[in-house]
Amino acid sequence: MEWFTGSGYWLSRLVLQRALAVIYLVGFLSAALQFRALIGERGMLPVPRFTAYVPARRAPSLFQLRYSDRFFALCAWGGALLSAAVVAGAADQVPLGAAMAMWAVLWGLYLSIVNVGQTWYAFGWESLLLEAGFLAVFLGNARTGPPVLVLWLMRWLLFRVEFGAGLIKIRGDRCWRDLTCLYYHHETQPMPGPLSWFFHRLPRPLHRVETAANHFAQLVVPFALFAPQPAASVAAGLIVLTQLWLVASGNFSWLNWLAIVLALAAVDDTAWAGLLGLPRHHPLPGPPVWYQVLVLAATVLVVVLSWWPVRNMVSAQQRMNMSFNPFHLVNTYGAFGSVNRERYEVVIEGTDDERLTEQTQWREYEFHGKPGDPRRLPRQFAPYHLRLDWLMWFAAISPGYARDWFGPLIERLLTGDRDTLRLLRHNPFPGAPPTHVRARLYHYRFTTWRELRTTGAWWHRTLHREFLPPAALRR
Repeated sequence: MEWFTGSGYWLSRLVLQRALAVIYLVGFLSAALQFRALIGERGMLPVPRFTAYVPARRAPSLFQLRYSDRFFALCAWGGALLSAAVVAGAADQVPLGAAMAMWAVLWGLYLSIVNVGQTWYAFGWESLLLEAGFLAVFLGNARTGPPVLVLWLMRWLLFRVEFGAGLIKIRGDRCWRDLTCLYYHHETQPMPGPLSWFFHRLPRPLHRVETAANHFAQLVVPFALFAPQPAASVAAGLIVLTQLWLVASGNFSWLNWLAIVLALAAVDDTAWAGLLGLPRHHPLPGPPVWYQVLVLAATVLVVVLSWWPVRNMVSAQQRMNMSFNPFHLVNTYGAFGSVNRERYEVVIEGTDDERLTEQTQWREYEFHGKPGDPRRLPRQFAPYHLRLDWLMWFAAISPGYARDWFGPLIERLLTGDRDTLRLLRHNPFPGAPPTHVRARLYHYRFTTWRELRTTGAWWHRTLHREFLPPAALRR
């Protein structure tokens, strides 16, 4: 069965599966802790309203059958518990069929959440997790050798992630071609991390080297994933290094971590032995026929569905982060085809004054991840996904991105909705909700070294314009 199983990838499969289960765990926790305010029965974009006009064939989900906040919480927390069990090795302690069922349940539960998540879940890494999770169903467990075909499908997935991102950059913003995009990106990215200020302040020649290295990592290195060993392991190592660089420089949910996990599919046990001094694993028994049939069927499915992302990649009108079917299988990926030159932030404020005057004191709401207080160093949250914070970045780019949910957000602040306030870092009205809430658009930039030493502020901000005039509840 050498053509079917790769005995030299035993450790890579073990680490890959456990790490993928960790990402599933983070995804389910993110859903469980944030859903009530975002898509719950009383949320900003309620699931029941969505399923009333979107049929199950377009968005297959358990919640098309019935929805309640209690049922959603049961699915999200159940997915988290099952993910934790897989991390602990439960899938390796049961028969092969049961292990596949565990992975299939994780995929089905998360698909059900994503397909009713609406704009809060419209991110490429949601589809990436679902596609990787689908392939993981067929990776087997400790009772059989790693299937070579599935390992190659995972390399093909990583290739599309990397090469698609590289193409969208070269075809997109001119600054990627003249190597200047990183003059701006670290400052204007959706959610900077604690080291982003320092990355932004690197010398500009080094930024150009960063950009050129990114092109090499995304447009050249991915082809080596399909080369014989040790070239494939070296390519995977280079991809891991570039992804860790991105982890250090910003907050991109689990996108970078999932790319690192997928790279393990190209690392054989010889590479692990060289790095960690581990012995090769003994051969495993041959896989049952029914399992081989399922793996072959999944491979044929992926090959057939690959027509659409391949056509998209070679198209001059390449689209990024797009699913071609409601099951999020074999998608197209890409990020930052264009880079903002300036950063704007929507700052939400409230007051408890009954009548507004020039002397009215406005107090600011603080978010966990998005920039607010100029003196607050950005925090590291990835791989956890702060969905409201991310959408606030889009709102600052254009009010059109916030058309459906920003009004409901303001209304919930005016009523002091507890679920919504839990999404925030600081509520300036702990006793009673404000009488009025407004939003203003500020221009943000990182301070210079001198400004940081003088003021202790990481950001400098200036008022740009009004985003939302003072709003109050109707009496």
